[in-house]
Amino acid sequence: MLVLALETSTAQSGVALANDAGVLAAATLGAQRGRAHAEFLAPAIAFCLARAGAGIPDLTAVAVGLGPGLYTGMRVGIATAATLAAARGLPAVGIASLDLLAFPVRHARRMVCATVDARRGELFWAFYRPSPGGVQQVTEHRVGPVGKLAGELSALGEDVLCVGDGAVAHRAALESAGADVGAGATDHPTAQALAELALPRLRRGEGGPPGSLRPVYLRRPDARINPPAPILVTVPPGGGEGNR
Repeated sequence: MLVLALETSTAQSGVALANDAGVLAAATLGAQRGRAHAEFLAPAIAFCLARAGAGIPDLTAVAVGLGPGLYTGMRVGIATAATLAAARGLPAVGIASLDLLAFPVRHARRMVCATVDARRGELFWAFYRPSPGGVQQVTEHRVGPVGKLAGELSALGEDVLCVGDGAVAHRAALESAGADVGAGATDHPTAQALAELALPRLRRGEGGPPGSLRPVYLRRPDARINPPAPILVTVPPGGGEGNR
């Protein structure tokens, strides 16, 4: 199995290529580069395939981050994943960005609150508990002002680790509510975490048709825009050996 994972739901974009042995190649566009998701995806996909000695025909599945997050970034990633999966007849798996934030801190021995900066003084968030092999979501995905999350943290009455760029942006408010705020590698969802979560689902046959991919919005976008054109990578005939 060779899976291409695309995560573009926040200010940081990522692409990863993985098989049953683990992540073979990855590329990341840092958050400081802004919203250059569309310009990044095609060369990043080509880079990962080249590093793995593979080509588009070798892919067996596609995974994509569904948000919540930045409207344009989500649309670019999902459109690209859906078009590629449809063109090659591949199964597709979509995973929420908040799940991707919680998964890397699954070894924390306390409640985890994954957050994404929703702008305008608001956050997207959900709570998770570490469980054997991963994390278990214990609340629905939510959106609201920082004060609402701070109130939930205060009422919870237990240790909570907040991760994600939303927590970093509003550190003072969340720490005053009694939470700890992680930083660094936990600021943004990653394509590597996406690939790691997608692989077991695909092995269980949970991949669906590309039309089943639906973005997690939680609120109406700030502006109405036309859907971005999907990004396709073309390779010469017979382009690369597989790594299934």
